[in-house]
Amino acid sequence: MRNRMIVVEGSYAVAHAVKVCRPNVISAYPITPQTHIVENLSQFVADGEIDCESMNVESEFSAISALIGASAAGARTYSSTTSQGLALMHEALFNASGMRLPIIMTVVNRALSAPINIWNDQQDSIAQRDTGWIQLYAEDVQESADMIPQLYKIAEDSEVLLPAMACMDGFILSHVYEPVILLEQSLTDEFLPSYSPEFVLDPKNPMSFGAFADPSTYTEFRYKQEKAMGEALERIEEVANEFMEKYGRYYGGLIDGYALDDAEIVIMAMGSVIGTVKDTIDMLRSEGETVGLLKVRSFRPFPAEAIRKALRNAKVVITLDKNISIGKNEGALCTEVKACLYNAGVRTPVIGFMLGHGGRDIPVSTIMKIVNKAKLVEKGIFIESEFADLREDLV
Repeated sequence: MRNRMIVVEGSYAVAHAVKVCRPNVISAYPITPQTHIVENLSQFVADGEIDCESMNVESEFSAISALIGASAAGARTYSSTTSQGLALMHEALFNASGMRLPIIMTVVNRALSAPINIWNDQQDSIAQRDTGWIQLYAEDVQESADMIPQLYKIAEDSEVLLPAMACMDGFILSHVYEPVILLEQSLTDEFLPSYSPEFVLDPKNPMSFGAFADPSTYTEFRYKQEKAMGEALERIEEVANEFMEKYGRYYGGLIDGYALDDAEIVIMAMGSVIGTVKDTIDMLRSEGETVGLLKVRSFRPFPAEAIRKALRNAKVVITLDKNISIGKNEGALCTEVKACLYNAGVRTPVIGFMLGHGGRDIPVSTIMKIVNKAKLVEKGIFIESEFADLREDLV
């Protein structure tokens, strides 16, 4: 595979992946650090490399609204956004999911204002976790690109029909230059069939999308969305394996483990921080420490059963969150993992740390400090002040 790699910017790799998926309509509004993706796509359209409608709109709200209409009319659609742009889409995100429209969107994760900050954390997409969108988080550029055709195949499945976000860390992945294998058009055409939905807006066969629902029917719509998320759990794994068979590499699935089999302390995280965690684990392993990693790729749907199985031998679980639930003093991954374990009667201690806000660096030394605190918990020692002091250090 090394001979097939070329060095490109992360945003270009994603734009190229979108191109070979042959979308019919692209609509997005420029916002840092997402802009390079749609700039590249606009160039592809201008050069005739992709046959689709590229729509210039006046805001991110207009971008997602335009795609809702296009998707309802039967088009394969794409957008990308970040931070305040994603927040501006909030109202319409519910509409896209409620109408069961498989729109694919890359979210280039960036901190939310105020204060104004253009650097990376994951508060923006985490804030949209209850909108009914599938959310996958990428570790590196190759994964960010390979997610695109997989998400189209998952989202467009007749048993799923939900919109999906491919989340990649802003600047760290979107603006970095890395060696990647660009998705081949011929293989992608074999892997991803053309989109042919059963129900579309068509004057020749009139129907309504997102119509009025009174209390006697509204709950059933929510039930079906939740059921579709359950179907997505299975399809995410299946499509990852199909992708591996077609392209010869595995970038997909719900979770991934690293040095996990005998790990007594397990670190859980999402996104590009995974690379730093792996480096830290290698160092700790060389010193005889049984520390491992459980990478969460799918945050929605949340793979509770797979996580419980992966953590069955863990004595302490550490969660790393690049977000915070204000008033809860906890990150979203920490909350989800606790519920996943404790509601099933598993009492493995889970200690959560929130870090990397607004793009603050997360060096190996920080992960080392966190692991040292986890050792106290493993020994049955829990000193609240010790953890409070460390959290203050991280701030």
